[in-house]
Amino acid sequence: MKTPRRFLPSLSLLQAFEAAARLQSITGAAAELSLTQSAVSRQIRALEEQLGTVLFHREKQTIRLTHGGATYAREVREALQKISQASMNLRANPHGGTLSLAILPTFGTRWLAPRLPAFLAANPGITINLVTRLTQFDFSAETVDAAIHFGRTDWPGAAFTYLMGEDVVPACSPAMAARYGFAAPADLRAAPLLHLTSRPDAWEKYFARNGVDAENVHGMLFDQFATAAQAAAAGLGVALLPTFLIEDEIAAGRLVRALDAPMRSDEAYYLCWPRDQGDYEPLRQFADWLVGEARAFEAARA
Repeated sequence: MKTPRRFLPSLSLLQAFEAAARLQSITGAAAELSLTQSAVSRQIRALEEQLGTVLFHREKQTIRLTHGGATYAREVREALQKISQASMNLRANPHGGTLSLAILPTFGTRWLAPRLPAFLAANPGITINLVTRLTQFDFSAETVDAAIHFGRTDWPGAAFTYLMGEDVVPACSPAMAARYGFAAPADLRAAPLLHLTSRPDAWEKYFARNGVDAENVHGMLFDQFATAAQAAAAGLGVALLPTFLIEDEIAAGRLVRALDAPMRSDEAYYLCWPRDQGDYEPLRQFADWLVGEARAFEAARA
């Protein structure tokens, strides 16, 4: 069914409204858009007339969004961002084939990035755009086609394909290992422990699986594996880190295993995407390649 014209305002009206709403100023919006103040005011009033509702409270020389206007501004901003991203994607690859992928920062830089040139060489028509995301998000509100996710298959509205599992190991600086002389998991309780905000109960799980009291486990918090690894290498504590993401630090001697006692994580790495987008050809090609890379990697570690 065709959308009524009154529900499809022109981009010029929407841009004027979004700028004024974001800046809370007609003057600021006019300067940003290279228009006069009166032109911006006319565009906003035209939008209000088209929608049949007031978007701003006007108080002397100031404006303030109405409750409905604030909600509308947020949704319009998201729509304009999607249009802008689509335009940039088309310009970067006029023949189509752009894949926007959300990645976990350390996994993306340490594992995925070194492998991507081979995929791009084999698929020259596909352009990949990468953005970092640490947690689940709403696919309908993000301009991404897929995401690499660590966790469980409980992402609402998403389809999943398994990539690989993960082993974590307690790692620290050589000096800290020498200082504490760790011989058993219980010995780790005496050292400062480093935690990830995305996995707040990792140490509790590790101690519980090794028959060690897991109560009152405290320590510094980090939002990424890379920073936690750097902190561990600097001697700030012991961190539970994925073995395949710290191979360079181990090889260079910046980190050592505090104990040779890895733990298999309950969660795993997945490629996920909106359920209704599984037939997007660049995504299908990337998913087939990525699954093959992950299986080969797991087989080599077995």
